[in-house]
Amino acid sequence: MESSILRHKLNLYFIMGSTNCLKGSEDVLLEAIKGGITMFQYREKGKNALTGIDKLKLARSLQKICALHQVPFIVNDDIDLAVELDADGVHIGQDDADAGEVRERIGNKILGVSAHTMAEVKKAMKDGADYIGAGPIYPTVTKEDAEPVKGTLLIEAVRKAGITIPIVGIGGITSANARAVIEAGGDGVSVISAISLSGDPCGAAEELLRSVQ
Repeated sequence: MESSILRHKLNLYFIMGSTNCLKGSEDVLLEAIKGGITMFQYREKGKNALTGIDKLKLARSLQKICALHQVPFIVNDDIDLAVELDADGVHIGQDDADAGEVRERIGNKILGVSAHTMAEVKKAMKDGADYIGAGPIYPTVTKEDAEPVKGTLLIEAVRKAGITIPIVGIGGITSANARAVIEAGGDGVSVISAISLSGDPCGAAEELLRSVQ
C-alpha cells in the first residue's frame, strides 16, 4: 500500500477482540465502521480470549465485514492466522515474532510494528515495517504488560530526525486527547476501549475522527 494511502488509513485505527466488547464483536465493528474507522486490527488476547476454531470463525466474520466496507483487516501477532486468512496485514510488538522474518512470510502485505524508542523505530524500518505504532501515549488498562507512558515525545523525536514513516499513536487515547498525537506528527490514533467499551461505538468513532481531522 502506498505511503500516502496508508497514512490516511491510519487516521482512526480500531483494535479489538471478543474480550474487549460489551456486545457482539460483529455489532461493535459494524457500528465503528459506520462511525468512520479507517483501519481495523483483530486482537484476540487476554483472559477468556477465543482460541482454535472459535478464534478463526470470529476472525473470518470480522474480516468479511471489513472487506464489505473497504476497511483494511490487520491481524495482531498471529502470523499463521493472518496467512491462512490472507489478511491485509499483520501488527507485531517487540516481544512477538521478528519483524524481518514476518516480512518474508507475508510478502507485500501491510506490516506494523510497535516501537517505544528511536532504536526500535529504526530497526523496524530496517526490517521492512510499513508503519510504526508508538506508545503508550497515555496510561492504558487494556494492556496489562504495557511499557511506561511516553506521551508524544517519541513521535516528536522521530519527526525531528526527519523520519517520515507513517506513525499511529496508541495507549489511553480518547477524543479529548487524540489531537495532541496529530500535532506531534502522528498520522492517526489507534484505540480499543474508547470505541469497544462505549455504549455507542458509532458515536464514539465519529467523535474521535473529528478530533484527528
